[in-house]
Amino acid sequence: MRLWQAIEARAPAVAVFREGRPAGVGETITVAGYPLAGLLGSGVSITTGVVSNAAGPNNDVRLMQITAPVQQGNSGGPVLDSEGRVVGVVVSKLDAIALAQLTGDLPQNVNFAIKEVVAKTMLDTHGVSYRTHSEESATVSPTDAARDITIFIECK
Repeated sequence: MRLWQAIEARAPAVAVFREGRPAGVGETITVAGYPLAGLLGSGVSITTGVVSNAAGPNNDVRLMQITAPVQQGNSGGPVLDSEGRVVGVVVSKLDAIALAQLTGDLPQNVNFAIKEVVAKTMLDTHGVSYRTHSEESATVSPTDAARDITIFIECK
């Protein structure tokens, strides 16, 4: 069975992107993933935070800074708004140890996600279809959406 067939067989729901406006600074978000797989529980982990900056390092507007805690294993996980719509995808966190050595201050919850427009552009480029808010009227809690659309994929 090919990877995408396995994913489609497992996924009971389809992620829906928010249309119209990007996630705003101060907006509450929910993040899902499988942080530190093998060390922590085997189920999906769900956490909340806010969008703390509309840009990433060096003012990179493709990214947004989020305060939801992320670890290795959260990358690729959805960032959801209060209606369970995808507003971003987790990509990285700040190297807290390197910054602490440089500044003497240990940063907390400085994490990054690509914005939904960047994710949709990548999907468009590769001919992958997706749903948007305008095509899908029902809303769902971000926790329910996170559980339904997030699966564990490990590359060895």
